[in-house]
Amino acid sequence: MATVEVFDPPMCCSTGVCGPSVDPALAAFAADLGWLAEQGVAVERHNLSQEPKAFAEEGLVRELLAERGDEALPAVVVDGALRSSGRYPSRAELSAWAMVTGGAEGLDATTAELVAIGAAVGANCEPCFKFHYDQARRLGVAPAVMTEVVRVAQAVKDTPARSMLELAAKLLGTEAGVFRAGTPGTAAEPAAGAGEGAETAGGCCGGGSETVEVPLVGVAATGETSSGCCG
Repeated sequence: MATVEVFDPPMCCSTGVCGPSVDPALAAFAADLGWLAEQGVAVERHNLSQEPKAFAEEGLVRELLAERGDEALPAVVVDGALRSSGRYPSRAELSAWAMVTGGAEGLDATTAELVAIGAAVGANCEPCFKFHYDQARRLGVAPAVMTEVVRVAQAVKDTPARSMLELAAKLLGTEAGVFRAGTPGTAAEPAAGAGEGAETAGGCCGGGSETVEVPLVGVAATGETSSGCCG
């Protein structure tokens, strides 16, 4: 398997979780290196403030520092070849350089981020969407691809909502359009056989319904009630 060497700029630690705030880029990169190690790749990481000797002994990195100074860091060397300088590469890049795949039973990093974007849309989670959008962008995913993912996710999300409005319209004897904000409309007569204040079906999770006397203030009326949503 390949050997990946990372030469970090001076820092207190490389995990990204030390100090007063978390550095998400460092934390993500540390997780990516951990994933590489799990795939059998030899991973070595050097901190300039703690291991200056490693920088002096690696000719490629020594030349980079002579030319650009600390701006050349972080530098990533794979099997003796310089792969990146001045930035932390993505997992997709690392796996390509080390010739590692996610395996037939796993998702690659790009697919995983696109799935997460769709899930964020379905959950109405704005922080989730922003995070996974940034991750997908780092992996080089085109905006057009993410747009299509959002479109498909929203279509899936809208389907049950549309079905709910159609059911409500059917039972109330009206059109589903009257439920949309800003759409004027008047409900027609209830569907045949549905008395005022009555349900026409049992509970949504199988609970039955029964006719009972419903005492109203000043009015004696008979209505139909059912058990709760889930019995």
